[in-house]
Amino acid sequence: MCNLYTVRKSAAEVAAYFHVPNPIQSNAGPEVYPGTPGTVIVENDGVREMRSMTWGFPLRLKDMKPDAKPKPVNNIADLTKPMWIGLARKPQWRCLIPVTGFAEAEGERGRMTRTWFSVNGDPIFAWGGLWRVSDEWGPVYSGAMTDANDAVAPVHNRMPVLLHADEHEQWMHGSLDDLVAFQKRKFPAELMHMERTSDLWVAKKQSTEAPLLL
Repeated sequence: MCNLYTVRKSAAEVAAYFHVPNPIQSNAGPEVYPGTPGTVIVENDGVREMRSMTWGFPLRLKDMKPDAKPKPVNNIADLTKPMWIGLARKPQWRCLIPVTGFAEAEGERGRMTRTWFSVNGDPIFAWGGLWRVSDEWGPVYSGAMTDANDAVAPVHNRMPVLLHADEHEQWMHGSLDDLVAFQKRKFPAELMHMERTSDLWVAKKQSTEAPLLL
């Protein structure tokens, strides 16, 4: 699962990379956690827009109390599941998630540290996602996951669906089969950079909500 990523670029830099004509300032921080605000790229009448949304679709479990907060489903395991397929079929509910790096937890339980992954030569890259408008949190988004490549596998068995710059249009406007193909492929390991750190995984700003993968 991917439960932490960064966007360490200005709104203007993100807009330029994704060809957004009117960048917006978001209340999202440089580190994004499940259940907190993030910036995504959507299309409206053929024009790309930056929007601030909550990372994670709200989900109420059967055993939850009526006044309990929903859980954020921030990762998409299978685009063909009932929760996702209706959105995945419609281009208006697809989005590109700007990322400068994503982290996975590594090490002993209670002492796990952050191991970061990025794409060589790309200061910003795209994670394929879906979005919708929820009753609980307003606009929300989630990112598609795929099997880890050889660069990520030593740390985790799953990773985000990363897109090359010339694949953005196919994610946003292609068929459902195109999206499923992206989810089934492995992003080239040789294009990725890994950085192990001594930074503890748990951070004060991290959401207390337990993230889910569906």
